Parts: sequence; C-alpha cells; structure tokens
Amino acid sequence: MQIRARLGISADGYVTTPNGWPAQTADPAFASGQSHGIREFLADCEAALMGRTTFEPALTNSRWPWPDLDVFVLGSRRPEGTPDHVTTDSDPVRLLEKVRAANRGGDVHLIGGPRTIGTFHALGALDRLELVVVPMLFGGGMRLTPALSPDADLTFLSQRALPGGSVEIVYSCTGSREDLPDKPASQR
Repeated sequence: MQIRARLGISADGYVTTPNGWPAQTADPAFASGQSHGIREFLADCEAALMGRTTFEPALTNSRWPWPDLDVFVLGSRRPEGTPDHVTTDSDPVRLLEKVRAANRGGDVHLIGGPRTIGTFHALGALDRLELVVVPMLFGGGMRLTPALSPDADLTFLSQRALPGGSVEIVYSCTGSREDLPDKPASQR
C-alpha cells in the first residue's frame, strides 16, 4: 500500500484558482474531457483519504464521487448525511491505523488541500506526491506550501507530457518518519 497525493498546480505554484477551484479545472484540456491521468491513477487505488472540507461537497453531489473506493475522512465531527460506509475520525494517527487495517493491498488516494497533505506527510505516511502542472498562471489562490515544507525530501521519479501542455511530475516522499504501529523500522 502506498499513500499517494495527486493534485493539479499552476505554473506559478497555486493548487487552487483564486476563487478556490482545483487548479486542473481551469485547464481547457481538462474541461474538454482529458483526464490528465486520473483514471490510470485511480485504477491502482482502493481507498480515498481526505479532510472534511474536501469531503463535505460530495454529500450534495448528484453522484457519489468515490463509488469503488473505501472512504476515510479526517474531521472533528461526522458531517450530517455521511453514508454509514464512510469512516471518520478526528485523530490523523487513529484514522491512518483504520486505513491500514482495512487495506487489501491497493493504494490510497490522499485527497485534499495543503493542510491535509501536510498532516499525513508529517506522520510519515505520504509515499508519493504527484503533481499535474497546468500551463496557466493564476496569480493567486492556495499554495501547496508552506504546509509541505522545503525540507520534505522529495525524490524525483518520473515526468510525462499530458494533453494541452500539462506535465505530470511524480516524486517519492521520504523525509522524517515518526514511529507508526505497522511501519517496519526500515521504513521510518
């Protein structure tokens, strides 16, 4: 199991547009139906792990966004209308233990903003950071940093060109690892 974050980012470093939408939604190639590799990415995932802010809009969606994934939500409270099969917890360490206990061998898609990604990275749980750099300048929005600090120990793994001029860049996240119950010492 690997915990992998995949998100769009503008060429000037913003993960959201100035009005708060995910960066890739502003890319005309994405808007015209290009997946930017998300379908291939999700094929290896069995679970979605996210913060409450990312999760709550799904409750009013006409279609459940994660039909084939186990869903785990980090939040101080269980949002009203949350389906029974969704696991919630306010403690990231406990939630991570629940994710690992339920895992059947597939990867986990870490979805969310910089704070959620930074939380799980600080626990040593983020294995890969996958960025889709869209060929746009936003001039504002939410940045991936400072939640993911410059000492994050990213190791370049791969890159590939995507439709419309976007580029996928994949990094392994090593960094310092805290002691977690089911992580072998060699991986901490």
